[in-house]
Amino acid sequence: MSDICRIVFPLYEGVTQLDFTAPHQFFNRMPGARTVVASMGGRDIEADGLVFARLADLAAVEACDVLCVPGGFGTTAAMLDEDFMAQIRRLGGSARYVTSVCTGSLILAAAGLLQGRKAACHWAWRDLLTLFGVEVDEARVSRDGNVFTGGGVTAGLDFALVVGAEIFGEQAARSVQLGLEYAPSPPFVGGRPEEAPAEVLARVRQMMAAAVADRQAGAEEAARRLKAALATA
Repeated sequence: MSDICRIVFPLYEGVTQLDFTAPHQFFNRMPGARTVVASMGGRDIEADGLVFARLADLAAVEACDVLCVPGGFGTTAAMLDEDFMAQIRRLGGSARYVTSVCTGSLILAAAGLLQGRKAACHWAWRDLLTLFGVEVDEARVSRDGNVFTGGGVTAGLDFALVVGAEIFGEQAARSVQLGLEYAPSPPFVGGRPEEAPAEVLARVRQMMAAAVADRQAGAEEAARRLKAALATA
């Protein structure tokens, strides 16, 4: 790898900002990293009440060493956006590392970049990976060869350190961890479904219920498109 490591974050409407801002913060502190945040046409992207502007045009990004796809409630629409997915396939096909946080792994899977691999995803949606021939990994950070995937949202912090250690070395990753004082000590136990109180888990599942049918249908359609594309390749 050259002295400069190009890391591209492709954004889309409905992305969860912490999915990319967390690893972006860590990667930006790594020696030799050059991060690029891009969207289709370089348009502004609103995410969780924040607006990200002056973005690169995703189609104009020639190549990258690391493709890092974030997740979010806009994942379903992104998987069915043929122009966006074409750029994911193009960049992911030549990237040295193919990576994601949260439901970003569904986008990678829909692009055909995870077939026969194992990958992590947010706990509420990870079973959808099987529609694309992907083995579900319940780990917070999963690695399968050059594929690194993080679980839900905050897993992007651990994910960034794992990927950072792989590319820039453990000492660099440890230095960034200390510099950013990443020493998690959550006030509550229950950040994973198997640890959460039953009433909290039930409440969160109810909050997500409205999105279940739509995301299931979107994932099934994306899987159908991928299957058709592979059949004609």
